Amino acid sequence: MPDETLPQPARDEIELVTVLRALGDPVRLRLLAVYADDQEHNCDQCDLGLEDLHKSTVSHHMRVLRESGVTTTRTSGRNRFVRLRRADLDARFPGLLDSVLGAAER
Repeated sequence: MPDETLPQPARDEIELVTVLRALGDPVRLRLLAVYADDQEHNCDQCDLGLEDLHKSTVSHHMRVLRESGVTTTRTSGRNRFVRLRRADLDARFPGLLDSVLGAAER
């Protein structure tokens, strides 16, 4: 079975309001901090440090991030791998990710 990328907006369709809405949730900010290393992450909750949340809750937050254009998700068989769309977000909204990540660290 070939890898497949789940639906997401194209770079020029990413909207600031949608991104800010997606990042306005504490759980999604936690996910953003995990994805900020620019590596591809397996969607396993243990890998994400979200063991305290129900699997369906984590899936919902990951979907919101993907549909807003913050992340991209690749499927391979039954596995899902998520990566931050840093290049796309930096091109659309220069400095936004660094500002949000810096504020989240404080």
